[in-house]
Amino acid sequence: MFMIGRTPRKPGQRFYALLVGAGLLLPQFLWAAQPVSILPAEIPLDVNAIYHAMQPAAEYGKTTQAIMEQMVRNHYSHIQFNDSFSGKMLDGYLKSLDGSRVYFTQADINEFEQFRTKLDDQLKSGDVKTGYLMFNRFNQRIIERLVYSIKRVEVDPADFDFTVDESIEIDRSKASWAADHAALEDIWHRQVKSAVLSLKLTDKPIAEVRELLAKRFRFQLSQVLRTNTLDVYQRYMDAMTMAFDPHTQYFAPRAAENFNMQMRLSLDGIGAVLTTEDEYTKVDSIVTGGPADKQSELHSEDRIVGVAQGDKPFVDIVGWRVDDVVDLVRGEKGSVVRLNVLPKGSKLDTKVISITRDKVKLEDQSAKSEIVEVEYGGAKHKIGVIDLPTFYADFEAIQRRDPDYKSSAHDVQRLLEKLKADNVEGVVMDLRNNGGGALTEASDLVGLFVKRGPTVQVKDAEGEITVLGNPDSDTSWDGPLAVLVNRMSASASEIFAGAIQDYQRGLVLGSQSFGKGTVQELIPLGEGQIKITRSKFYRISGESTQHKGVTPNIAMPDLFEVSDEIGENALPTALPWDTIEANFFRPYADFRVLVPTLNGKHETRMRDDPEFVYIRAQIAEAKKEQASNSLSLNETKLLEERKLRDQKRLQMENQRRKAKGLAPFADIKAMDNDGITASDDAQKASAGETAVAANDAKSKASKNKKSADGKTKPKEPDPYVIESGRILIDLAELQGGKKISVTAQK
Repeated sequence: MFMIGRTPRKPGQRFYALLVGAGLLLPQFLWAAQPVSILPAEIPLDVNAIYHAMQPAAEYGKTTQAIMEQMVRNHYSHIQFNDSFSGKMLDGYLKSLDGSRVYFTQADINEFEQFRTKLDDQLKSGDVKTGYLMFNRFNQRIIERLVYSIKRVEVDPADFDFTVDESIEIDRSKASWAADHAALEDIWHRQVKSAVLSLKLTDKPIAEVRELLAKRFRFQLSQVLRTNTLDVYQRYMDAMTMAFDPHTQYFAPRAAENFNMQMRLSLDGIGAVLTTEDEYTKVDSIVTGGPADKQSELHSEDRIVGVAQGDKPFVDIVGWRVDDVVDLVRGEKGSVVRLNVLPKGSKLDTKVISITRDKVKLEDQSAKSEIVEVEYGGAKHKIGVIDLPTFYADFEAIQRRDPDYKSSAHDVQRLLEKLKADNVEGVVMDLRNNGGGALTEASDLVGLFVKRGPTVQVKDAEGEITVLGNPDSDTSWDGPLAVLVNRMSASASEIFAGAIQDYQRGLVLGSQSFGKGTVQELIPLGEGQIKITRSKFYRISGESTQHKGVTPNIAMPDLFEVSDEIGENALPTALPWDTIEANFFRPYADFRVLVPTLNGKHETRMRDDPEFVYIRAQIAEAKKEQASNSLSLNETKLLEERKLRDQKRLQMENQRRKAKGLAPFADIKAMDNDGITASDDAQKASAGETAVAANDAKSKASKNKKSADGKTKPKEPDPYVIESGRILIDLAELQGGKKISVTAQK
């Protein structure tokens, strides 16, 4: 999905940015020089007719040399472009192209081995042709696979035999490369067969299954055919930078624009989120308060078929890449864009909508607060919760001294004042899934809770250490504080959580954080910009968060612990963990003597809490599923496996409901219809996906569940937030009912 908007970048703009890492949390928006319109239904099923090799543009040579110069001059590590680097880059590039090993053959890999010690020399001269050679082979294989898949469901009349004892390997990342093209086709055959069987088990007629899959595969093929030469270059440069460090990355102009937009959480546009459906660009959602919302004629599910600037002629955008459409819709504040729209449900009748572009604030990523009522000890307690999805800042507005500038610390300060006015007894800073953002924002946020003192230490490549701190003796909240983190809390989140923990100003709750302890800086290039690792950050205790993250004072089960591929320590080129000298600071309290008691109370509650019993059961089941790496293509066996899985899901859910005094579900259908799980969770599980994805779908679905009469059900309480509130209440009681003990703070 793409947010429509335009954010001008000033020449020479530089600022520190902390992010989880290339490709993990930040969507990649690639620039296309010439939009191509390809309608899925019109694509000929002839690989030779539709495959075209791509070549690098001449200007990419200079850009490559500029990127390498910045790497040598500014990267935290002492960069050397040598044969060792060349081998790492080759392996990384092949993994990024075909990590599942379903496209290349062993012969392809043998051919590519000739470049193992040559990429460094090629790049030094600005030569990126080898990257295109390998990508073109990869692209050809994808096209071959999709053409094969389309023909199998659209042309080949032969039925699939679901009685034979056949299976598919779910995770092929460690499998051998296919010996030859025939072996590849066997892999593709099994994948198509698995897709057919999955839909067949939803009681769809086989003719409908074939039609649905043909449409799906044709759409995928149309997207592949829209790949452009800069897409390839971006990918090859990613492989180059990530051979040294997973968080250094080149951004082409469009990617740079979107990156900066996300950092400031504001843009000039119409305020609509677009996505792709078949050959159409569809409106996914309208941003509340934006120009499209105020104009009120554009709606979710509408399809845009044409775009015009002011009174100029319309451009037909059917079949375009969504990012190319975004470029047309974006524009300067005050300018007019006209959209030719097929309203939801309409097949022929279009209407023209004129919208004046304006400033749009991306409120979905802004800090938000709520008051949660926690029942504990026979009483009801008001706990303030602040959800902070990212650490953002509009640096240009700050430099202009705009009093209404957008910043995470600025917004949280306003929310804390509101929560104080509402007389909350404690505050939970919810940083779950917060992947980072601006370094200065993390430091400023600490200052809202901690009086004058250091907040984080930053060490550059020369060994120079800079200490950031809070010069203000005032705080916005001096009561009980908890910081809630999980495995996806990274970077700036870890700076904040680490400082609060070191000062013993509050308790860190949840699970081990991501472990990203590096600092990136944005440096503009002639074309685009580079996000480069310039420094490492350290807690005021002197410890790095690199690899290890922040360990919570009190642990809670986390579904992300199912996967061992999440976290900095799972990234092969991540920088190492180390320590520096501690910086002088005075703790607020001595939580060390209180944590054992707090943890004992917490564990007692956890043993009987229906929600956490359910979460632990989910984790255990997901780990069992991960032990198996094959999926049966025998219909009888797969039905039995699915039946057993559904019975287990129903059993776990009904145990949770019984413990909460709710009526159990009669069967799995009643459970799914109630919105407990997303409708396609069973298919996801049968395809071998982990419980993390399924639980994420469940979490999103449960926020706006519909009852049988179609009315929205109340949002279920978040068990992690409720338990965090109870821990804060315990903390206040152990400290004699005071807001917080500050006797140790001088």
